[in-house]
Amino acid sequence: MQAWLEALQAGEWWSARSTFVSLFGMSFAHPEVLILLLAIPLWLWWWWRREATQRTITFSRAGLLAKGPRPRIAWVRWLPWLRALALAALIVAVAQPRSGARAERVSSDGIDIALTVDISSSMLAEDFQPQNRMEVAKDKVKRFVMGRKSDRVGLVAFSGEALTQVPLTTDYPVVLAAIDNLQVGQLEDGTAIGTAIATAANRLRNSPGRSRVMVLLTDGENNRGAIDPRTAAQAAGTFGIRIYTIGVGTDGMAAVPVGRGLFGLRYENRPVKIDEALLTEIANSTGGRYFRAKDAAALQSIYEQIDRLERSAVEARAYIRYTERFRWPLLIGLAALVFELVLRARRGILP
Repeated sequence: MQAWLEALQAGEWWSARSTFVSLFGMSFAHPEVLILLLAIPLWLWWWWRREATQRTITFSRAGLLAKGPRPRIAWVRWLPWLRALALAALIVAVAQPRSGARAERVSSDGIDIALTVDISSSMLAEDFQPQNRMEVAKDKVKRFVMGRKSDRVGLVAFSGEALTQVPLTTDYPVVLAAIDNLQVGQLEDGTAIGTAIATAANRLRNSPGRSRVMVLLTDGENNRGAIDPRTAAQAAGTFGIRIYTIGVGTDGMAAVPVGRGLFGLRYENRPVKIDEALLTEIANSTGGRYFRAKDAAALQSIYEQIDRLERSAVEARAYIRYTERFRWPLLIGLAALVFELVLRARRGILP
């Protein structure tokens, strides 16, 4: 009741109406029909008033009254109540009572996000101890996905070529499994940033979301692919896609795998080369931002910043199946009506 009063005070008549008709765990598809219940007391008053005017009947011969059918007073008293019960039950049935939650509009945050992850061999560099760049990136990307609620997320992996691992979806367990399965060597080696942007933009350009976002993570310079990164970024911008770029790697030197030896991968210390100018230009041209992650904590912080930057309110309708409850009041109304007809037939009609 308190919720109903608060809704009325706030001027939210529709919300107050819905709250009121659900007070007893029951909602109605057509609650406005219940206003007809107010007419039943008026009908009872009219019936008793009419009966009072018909109680005095003039007969010319007393013998005629003795020979006629005699009303059974106990049964007669039930008639208006049976009619009132039948009318009330049928009105409730027409209002269509049902149990279960209503279909409600729920405001939530929803955007379309294409996570684009570099899986070139340089991602095995071990400057994010105790893990390499690849494992740290997978961990932070998974945390980012687990923070989604109503966003559609897709996954694109790239190195010398690009491939969509998961199209845009809200099936987050599938996305998480695909991230776990990312491995260096799945695609031809190299860093084709332009191809990666084009592949992810192709997934986003026809998406229905109000906000389209690409998060591109790489640790190198563009050295493969036939598509120029700047041209790809400009094309993505025309579709309203914002690109957030992340450069992964420490400053200076890092242990990078250069081949295999007798005891596994063979590493050499090589300079970290990230084309920050290119990544900054790509981000700025689409309304995004460039971030530099020099360690695992910085990468985690970057994904949290992107999460805060990309919030777009959308309205979704949640549908929940109802259990219809109109049959019982319908049966009660029909039973009361039949019982009234039986009583009227048995008591006879006064002349």
